Amino acid sequence: MIDEEEIIRRLILHEGMRLEAYKCSNGYLTIGVGRNLITNPLSKEEQEHIGDWSKGISREDAIYLLRNDIKRLIRECREKISCWRGLDAERKYALLDMAFNLGITGLLKFKKMLHALSIGDYRGAAKECLNSKYAKDVGIRAVRIAHTLETGRFEI
Repeated sequence: MIDEEEIIRRLILHEGMRLEAYKCSNGYLTIGVGRNLITNPLSKEEQEHIGDWSKGISREDAIYLLRNDIKRLIRECREKISCWRGLDAERKYALLDMAFNLGITGLLKFKKMLHALSIGDYRGAAKECLNSKYAKDVGIRAVRIAHTLETGRFEI
C-alpha cells in the first residue's frame, strides 16, 4: 500500500475537509473528511477522543477519524476483495478511494470491474469504473481513479 500520508492527501483532495457537521449530497450527516456519521458513527474511542463534535472538530480530529477510516477500509478490502493481495499499491489505492466514497458494499457491486482486475485486464477495469453512476456522480475523481486502475499511476 502507498504511504498513509499520501493516502490522506489524496482523500482530502477528493473529499475535502469540513470541520463542522454538514449534510452530504445524499443527505447524511457528515464531518471531517467525508465521515458519514449515520452509516459510520463514531466509535466509543473516537467519541472519547473528540468529545462534543456538534460545534465542530479540529483539523487534527478530522485526520484522526480519517486514519481510522483508512485502516478499517484497508482491512475490509483485504477481507472481501479476492484479488486485493495481487494488486500493486496504486490499484489498491484506487479501490480504497472507491470504497471510501461508496462503502465496501458499494464497491463490491462493481463485479465486472473487480473481475477485470483479477485477470489483469486493467483497461477493462477502467472502462467498467467509468461506465457507472459512480462516475457520473463524482466526475473528475472517477476519471483519476479509472486512470489509476488502467495505468497503475495516480495523476492529478
